[in-house]
Amino acid sequence: MKFEKENIINRICRIREEIGHENVKPAIKDIIFDENTGIMLIITADRPEKSVVIGKGGWVVGKLKEELNINSIHVEAYPDILLKEYKMKLTLEKLDEILKTVKLADPNPLENLYHLLNQRIENITDFDTVLKDWNVKESENNRAVVALSGGVDSSFSLIISKFMGFNPIAVTVNPGNIILPRYFQKNVEALSAKLNVKHVYINVEIDDIINDSLEGRFHPCGRCSKVIEGAVLDYAKENKMEFLIYGDLLSTGNQSIVLGEDLIKINLPAMLSATKGEIKKLASKYDVYRKGGYGCPLINEVHKKYPHMRKFSIQRVLRETRAGILEPGEALEMIMKIK
Repeated sequence: MKFEKENIINRICRIREEIGHENVKPAIKDIIFDENTGIMLIITADRPEKSVVIGKGGWVVGKLKEELNINSIHVEAYPDILLKEYKMKLTLEKLDEILKTVKLADPNPLENLYHLLNQRIENITDFDTVLKDWNVKESENNRAVVALSGGVDSSFSLIISKFMGFNPIAVTVNPGNIILPRYFQKNVEALSAKLNVKHVYINVEIDDIINDSLEGRFHPCGRCSKVIEGAVLDYAKENKMEFLIYGDLLSTGNQSIVLGEDLIKINLPAMLSATKGEIKKLASKYDVYRKGGYGCPLINEVHKKYPHMRKFSIQRVLRETRAGILEPGEALEMIMKIK
């Protein structure tokens, strides 16, 4: 099925008029449609044009999706694509420096990442093409620890690290069911089994954080994340791993791969400038899906007891939106779940 650009522009103009929006003709550079997934990508000339296509509250793009009878429409501004390319080129420079100056027991996984990044830059709007036909030789020994929470971001990191030959160990920090509910545990166990990856639970005590947050003294996410990251880091050091891999989306460019004294930290989604949509799509191929509401049971309980705490969770969503990780419509949907 082929969609003509002019036809899509005319439809957008008509939909805007029908729902009472200002009659503005958007400048669209390209339209890419994947018949296998039913997903359309609209690339606009600039960010204001992106807003015209999406419409207030996502109404325009939502009605366009219904009219075309397709699964999903993603809208990206061309300058944002150029920014992604720039960030990944910064990462390539850092990777090249590490490969030339750091003595590694097995450089193949990093070399594989280097080639993956190059392919990602060449196919920046088509992540599926980038991941096709990867058949790398896996390291004989475990080279990396992947922090696996059961969410889509960390699942994406485990999948990519497996593809790249790191022969990873998946580590899940378990502070209790109020933070790591059973459905997250099922996700990590099922994904590790599908990928044939060793999985380890680390139990930690954070009763003081839980109790203090339930008493309204602070928003728990920052303190909880710090404890979890520390536990995974300690495990990686104790087991003499070369790499520690996280699912962070914000530490792009040079900060997506950090050379420490004992190991190399990699933030895989940030390194690849992956959007939330691309992350969800890859994770869903391995039956990993985002569950229901926002965050863990603890933060939901904090929101109920202390509604003013919701603004800090909303700030976290807006931070990813400003970074171009979340589409405005995705961000709005996530914010509506913060209750």
